[in-house]
Amino acid sequence: MRWTWSLLLASCGSTAHAADVDFHRDVRPILAARCFKCHGPDDAARKADLRLDTAEGAKGVLGRADQSELLRRIHATDEAEIMPPPSVKKPLTPAEKMILKKWVAAGGVYEPHWAFTPPQRPKLPESSDPQLKSWAHNPIDQFVLARLEQNGLKPSLEADRYTLIRRLSLDLLGVPPTPVEVDRFVQDSAADAYEKLVDRLLASPLYGERWARKWLDLARYADTNGYEKDRQRSIWPYRDWVIRALNDDMPFDRFTIEQLAGDQLPKATPSQRIATGFHRNTMLNEEGGIDPLEFRYYAVVDRANVTATTWLGLTLGCAQCHTHKFDPITHTEYYRLLAFLNNADEPEMTVYSAEERMKHQEIDKKLQLVKAARAVKAMTPEMLTVFKKWDQETRKDSVAWKVLRPSKLTGGLSLLTLQEDDSIFASGDTTKRDVYTLTLSELPAGTRAIRLEALPDNRLPASGPGRTYYEGPKGEFFLSELSLIA
Repeated sequence: MRWTWSLLLASCGSTAHAADVDFHRDVRPILAARCFKCHGPDDAARKADLRLDTAEGAKGVLGRADQSELLRRIHATDEAEIMPPPSVKKPLTPAEKMILKKWVAAGGVYEPHWAFTPPQRPKLPESSDPQLKSWAHNPIDQFVLARLEQNGLKPSLEADRYTLIRRLSLDLLGVPPTPVEVDRFVQDSAADAYEKLVDRLLASPLYGERWARKWLDLARYADTNGYEKDRQRSIWPYRDWVIRALNDDMPFDRFTIEQLAGDQLPKATPSQRIATGFHRNTMLNEEGGIDPLEFRYYAVVDRANVTATTWLGLTLGCAQCHTHKFDPITHTEYYRLLAFLNNADEPEMTVYSAEERMKHQEIDKKLQLVKAARAVKAMTPEMLTVFKKWDQETRKDSVAWKVLRPSKLTGGLSLLTLQEDDSIFASGDTTKRDVYTLTLSELPAGTRAIRLEALPDNRLPASGPGRTYYEGPKGEFFLSELSLIA
């Protein structure tokens, strides 16, 4: 509610001077429709070396109203002088000319895109009717009252309590009140009965469930992958994270940081990593004949466009193909943002409930006890003698294998990381085919065989060591060739 009210106050403030000429509402649409094609951001199409999409570019043609070259050209009668030229068949209407004249007379001020302007709390309007001043109980009421008076209207009579609780319950929770709740509110004679009702509804877990739906629309939340097979995806922990964040009244700056970069925070918690589900809701194409790199690109584009829409308030998609006359972002700037978000690595994360976590801890304790009982120091002297004899016989008959530590690793699109135990961990983007190249500086003399050990990652619930992502058990892989080049 706090966020919704702040946005409402900011938007109401923009209409306080509806009678004046507003650059974004009145002037910029005229310039974009009539002028930017020849005098806009496109360097190749620009004529007369004149830009009207920036204050710096238009400085020489605005001036005072009685000396403005812009006004002179739009009011010219000579076809060689008038703008826009008759050949484009988009003449300015008298009303549009009047708007531009008022704008120039007021100083010809260019205002930045509203998304780049910090919101400011507007001055509260005062009612001219002394009898209506007491009607407003909060700042929002004052704006509502000002708009009513502007249109010659007066507030309706206050609704009865049965109607009030039903309206409020549907607005905040999305469900009607129970008969018991209605009776309790109707019979509450306290002066702050309504305020207590609001607090009680805001404290309900249903509040987060109702309002999370709007945010999940922005996040493209879905329980399936989309495209051809449209298989199920298990990303409901992110949905629950949004609901909890709203119910806990999480500050918006933290709400933003954890969703955009929760996994990059120092010592990121499971909750902060789950929050990054916002950028992991892109559609996934699992059709057999696709090029994975093509749809990886689509995923990164989706991240850039949705980030701009949600947090910047910009329709950035047009700049993906070209600098657009309605967007303050250039084609080059779009791909700078795309490069910043160019990481489509989608690691899996096992999420446990509190009960499941306790059960896992109990199992781990039992395993530690079993391992301790099997350790050499826990064996009886007789068992220790048998174990040593078996170990010596096994070593005598077996091959003396040695783990080799590569000096260089390359893996195509995969990221190969050398671990402390000399194993190699593959992560990053997955493709249908990849080549891993290891440079071994010192191969032991007398080497007669090379063994490749594929180890499962015990941090993931996969059934094998591979990195495939198909329906059913995961972790398969196919080794097509192993080459040793001296």
